[in-house]
Amino acid sequence: MALTGQRIDWRQLREFAATRLDGSYVVEWRLDGETLLIDVDLQLDPEHPFYEKPRPAEKVCIRPAVIEFPWLESLAVDGGEAGGDAAGKVAGLRAGAIENLWRMHEGPYVLQGAFGNVEIDAERPILRLREA
Repeated sequence: MALTGQRIDWRQLREFAATRLDGSYVVEWRLDGETLLIDVDLQLDPEHPFYEKPRPAEKVCIRPAVIEFPWLESLAVDGGEAGGDAAGKVAGLRAGAIENLWRMHEGPYVLQGAFGNVEIDAERPILRLREA
């Protein structure tokens, strides 16, 4: 899938308001039916409603969360072919720091980090904070 056209940065997506994806970490990738689930340690900004002052040993507010991409149509890793065995591709993804997330205008979401570049063709993401 070609990465051309207008990029919509994660900071412009309402789901990620008052978060710092570039300070967050992917813990695990999972597939549940047609939904891609990405477990993350999510950095929250002070403006986030669930922000808590970091403990003395911590520098930032980190909370466990899951990013859901419902109705996954295709997945491509590091410029490979989209489609095919999504479960196999998800199983091959590793944990790592998130560097960026954007959406190509009318195209896939691209999650970039220590795990590579992952193109996700799915519905709009849902961000859910979890109990610590």
